[in-house]
Amino acid sequence: YFRNEGSLTSTLRTLLFFTALMITLPVGLYFSSKAYVFEGSLGMSERDSYFYAAIVAVVTVHVVLALFVYVAWNEGSRQWREGKQD
Repeated sequence: YFRNEGSLTSTLRTLLFFTALMITLPVGLYFSSKAYVFEGSLGMSERDSYFYAAIVAVVTVHVVLALFVYVAWNEGSRQWREGKQD
């Protein structure tokens, strides 16, 4: 019983971490890449910088989702192996 509770806590912690990452990272990279990279360093117009910053945010969302799937898959297979050895 307690083993499942620890597993549930670990799973919830992982989910909350990736939820926070999913909210903050794309939004932060959108605004920072728009202001500092595309408009600041590359000198793009405001209209073009919106477009490219949105691409950065979308790619970031996909990377975070891929990382979440990878971590969840490895955590699930590790728990399955540990449960099978009991």
